[in-house]
Amino acid sequence: MIEKLLPQKNHSKETLSRTIFKTVSYRVVILILDFASIYLFTGQTKIAFGFMIVSNIYTTIAYFFHERIWDRIKWGNIIAKK
Repeated sequence: MIEKLLPQKNHSKETLSRTIFKTVSYRVVILILDFASIYLFTGQTKIAFGFMIVSNIYTTIAYFFHERIWDRIKWGNIIAKK
């Protein structure tokens, strides 16, 4: 049903470099949000910075593999027309 509301687009598999770039750009945004939110709650730069670093190491790896796994799932993909 939702597909009827969205414009039709052609999709194809992502390249490894695209996945890496998306991962890095997303993580930059999350780094900023993590630091800001923890700093607002604690008021301490060291704690906010520490949490930001630790959290983003494991979540970056998880996001990368999540993207690569979803790239292999055929459900919801439309093969690009040439």
